[in-house]
Amino acid sequence: MKKSIMKPELALENGETYENRIPMRLWAEDDLPSQKLLLKGNDSLSDAELLSIIISTGVSGENSLDIAKKMLSVCGNSLCEFWKFGVSDLQKIKGIGEKRAVKISAIFALARRRNESEVILKDKITSSCDAFEIFKSLMGDLPFEEFWVLMLNKANRVLKKVKISQGGISGTVVDPKKIFQIG
Repeated sequence: MKKSIMKPELALENGETYENRIPMRLWAEDDLPSQKLLLKGNDSLSDAELLSIIISTGVSGENSLDIAKKMLSVCGNSLCEFWKFGVSDLQKIKGIGEKRAVKISAIFALARRRNESEVILKDKITSSCDAFEIFKSLMGDLPFEEFWVLMLNKANRVLKKVKISQGGISGTVVDPKKIFQIG
């Protein structure tokens, strides 16, 4: 294993700072996010380090970890806010092009589907909390209102979920005829 050669910023005489940039390929193995994950597990990585693994490479003057930190700082280091970013929002960040934005967006979608499928495995809806858990991953981060119907059988088991309408920030219009047509 290489010895860590990462150095902090050096102060110049006029008060400015000069960052001694060392390319990630020269970092010690246990400093690299991907190697750190392999050696210590994913719980040992920060959100920025996990995101830098997804980003994989940097751009001129910035490595993937720098880009990841910048992405998270744009949303106040809140994963909940970051989760709401669409492809066009992600592309506004230097170092994130269309391919990377699509990749990150696809990972968000997979995570939502995973959360959704985990909840659907529940045998029976016994309370409003159970229904909330089903819809939390679908609608929790949306910037607008949606109206969904949860179809149950006589034993309160989930048959399907149906989106009836989508509206604005403060509400949505629901046509009862549309609900009664669902079969």
